[in-house]
Amino acid sequence: MTTHLLYLHGFRSSPRSFKAQRMAAAVQARGVHWLCPQLPPSPAQATAGLLEATRHWPRGQMAVVGSSLGGFYARWFALQTGCPAVLLNPAAQPARDLARHVGEQTAWHDPAERFWFDPAYVDELRALEADIARLAPQHPATPQNQLAIVAQGDEVLDWREMQAFCAGGRMRLLAGSDHALSDFDDHLAEVLDFLDLQPA
Repeated sequence: MTTHLLYLHGFRSSPRSFKAQRMAAAVQARGVHWLCPQLPPSPAQATAGLLEATRHWPRGQMAVVGSSLGGFYARWFALQTGCPAVLLNPAAQPARDLARHVGEQTAWHDPAERFWFDPAYVDELRALEADIARLAPQHPATPQNQLAIVAQGDEVLDWREMQAFCAGGRMRLLAGSDHALSDFDDHLAEVLDFLDLQPA
């Protein structure tokens, strides 16, 4: 049963993303406490902020959903808190993948909005990857505590790496689709069913 839900967007994305908006509408209509923050570029600041923002949430009634880089953060957050997680095309090796994006970046939903992705942030991602590698064997994913939706048609991330990253949990492997999960509406009911939302 989920009464408090955290949603984490991807790199260069925002709470204005298509999936975040769809989730927000469905969740808030059910009276669930909803939090979808704009994540800072620093992974260390982002993850520390998530723990602080949810510090008083009921541990047995909270869950996290994350997309792309947000899916990586969601896996880390779930291991830290013990809450269920939904991973949507999660970044499996973000330190490697984002190393080539060091420098000035534009926000996906507002190209006029810019931010700087510092080389130190790659090291922060490596530290989070080490956290996951250390904690995952102690708290393995199960079909009850993790749902992953992975698109073989993802044009940004390797679906095989995502599949390995999500091992142990419940997996929906899509034959096509894309990185943005443009067909997310087709999978929303499964996500909501997994979360078992109840009014806060």
